[in-house]
Amino acid sequence: MENCLGSTANLAPMNVHVGAAATPEEAEAIAKSLAEHLGVDVDVHVGESAEPAASAEPPAIEYPLDDDLGPTDRERDLQAEIDDILEGGPEKYRDRLPEQGKLFVRDRLDLWFGGEGGTRGAGDASAADGDPAGLHFEDGKFAAFDDWHPNAPDSDAHDENDRLPGDGLLTGAAEFEGRDVHFMANDFTVKAGSMAAKGVEKFLRMQQRALKTGKPVLYLMDSSGGRIDQQSGFFANREGIGKYYYNHSMLSGAVPQICVLYGPCIAGAAYTPVFADFTVMVEGMSAMAIASPRMVKMVTGEEIEMADLGGPRVHAEESGSADLVARDEEHARELVAGLIGYLPDQAGEKPPQRETKPPKFSPDGIDELIPESPNRPYDVRDLLDRIADAESVFELKGGYGEEIVTAFCRIDGRPVGVVANDPTVRSGAIFPDAAEKAAEFIWTCDAYEIPLLYLCDTPGFMAGSQVEKDAILEKGKKMIYATSSATVPKQTVVTRKAYGAGIYAMGGPAYDPESVIGLPSGEIGIMGPEAAINAVYARKLAAIDDPEERAETEVRLREEYREDIDIHRMASEVVIDEIVPPSTLREELAARFAFYEDVEKDLPDKKHGTIL
Repeated sequence: MENCLGSTANLAPMNVHVGAAATPEEAEAIAKSLAEHLGVDVDVHVGESAEPAASAEPPAIEYPLDDDLGPTDRERDLQAEIDDILEGGPEKYRDRLPEQGKLFVRDRLDLWFGGEGGTRGAGDASAADGDPAGLHFEDGKFAAFDDWHPNAPDSDAHDENDRLPGDGLLTGAAEFEGRDVHFMANDFTVKAGSMAAKGVEKFLRMQQRALKTGKPVLYLMDSSGGRIDQQSGFFANREGIGKYYYNHSMLSGAVPQICVLYGPCIAGAAYTPVFADFTVMVEGMSAMAIASPRMVKMVTGEEIEMADLGGPRVHAEESGSADLVARDEEHARELVAGLIGYLPDQAGEKPPQRETKPPKFSPDGIDELIPESPNRPYDVRDLLDRIADAESVFELKGGYGEEIVTAFCRIDGRPVGVVANDPTVRSGAIFPDAAEKAAEFIWTCDAYEIPLLYLCDTPGFMAGSQVEKDAILEKGKKMIYATSSATVPKQTVVTRKAYGAGIYAMGGPAYDPESVIGLPSGEIGIMGPEAAINAVYARKLAAIDDPEERAETEVRLREEYREDIDIHRMASEVVIDEIVPPSTLREELAARFAFYEDVEKDLPDKKHGTIL
């Protein structure tokens, strides 16, 4: 419905009161006449009645039948230019994409924003067919237009290889999984997705808009780095490529930043994924490195393939820079769709809740799952399957620092960040990589208001010369610092052993958790019984000549020590808050997370700490 003032759909109706003697027919006629004359919605009330006796809307505008105005040649020329831009870079490079197993960038946007996993599929239709339904708008289609398009000045100097549509970078806003997001996406058909002045400016504007709107950002990266032969005007400038990482830093913890890698991202392009909160790599396609294999050989003499230098396995298992590894492009979208469901749009907002689901397996089996012996392994993921809502456990960095599991899940529909020792890997001892992984995860959860659950079953931080060289103290302090500084609600469960400084890093009583809960299998002590007996009574035991007597004494001392560190002693001394029957652990956690949902915690008045 339109009138000279524009749409009336969102305007309150005009209220008109007539005499109490007016009939319904008269009220209806008045409403219709006024609506048609004034072009607004009208409610007619009889007498003092609060309810309208009749309502009417203005008639829809009908254009004159003899209106022969329409698009001009100027508009048709513009549309032809846009269609040409949508085709991307030189055709020969687009033809190579299927061999590389990747989508053309506009088909990729269709996959992400076109609805249920996309509407076109793997590049099987022209990009000019139209924008994805979820794409709100694109910015900067005409970037670098004058440098390549036949309609631009000096067009005689351009040929097919000069094509630079959008300067090789697409930016805009879209709807993803019901959420408004900003996005950028490299066009690999344009100079291998390399970055130059106009594309850099688009990237920076997109980031700056995200700082204003408080909306998440998706980086769909497929870039070979800076365009070396065109570096003037974007490399070292105040508003050049270096500003990417300044803006990344400003956005960090303000809005979620998620990066997906679709190709070999080298040098400057490799910093965006590591600055993002979450990074997804794609098997057989992704790589990131500070320099290309050719540059590495030139500088160091080392000959190495890209996959071995910075492929998914390297960053998922050795560097820890990749949070997730996807099988293909469709799987990458699926992973990010799952991930974003645990995150708010911006800092200060609560993460989205869902309807509760019962866990995958019954909580009744928890006590039987956890062995009585502190040295026998069990998979902590099996414990999560009895605590968390079914199909809600979403693990991150699963191949890195495997002694600790970091995962999102939901408990009674509420998103929770889980930090759990895994006794199947090195008995759950905390190694440097695991400590660093946990610290970063805790820090991210705290930034986005995601409550934390610690499942403690660890002999403590690992000892030895190699872990000292690998910075166990340095990385261990980061985990302890993150736990200390996190102000989100925290719940700690001592599932079995909590020895040494492990109880500190894992949210122990001194670290201001809302609750510390013990299971009946729990123990808290400076060290485990075997180590304690060896440390304290080694000489006394060695002095006993009779082997049988020595063995009996050792058993007695061990049992006495275990009584001293038993969870019942800890509860008796109010070191922990409660011992709960394992079968009730899920409902206990759900109640505590719900109760402490809005807890407020203050940190000392300071600029920031110096640990991270």
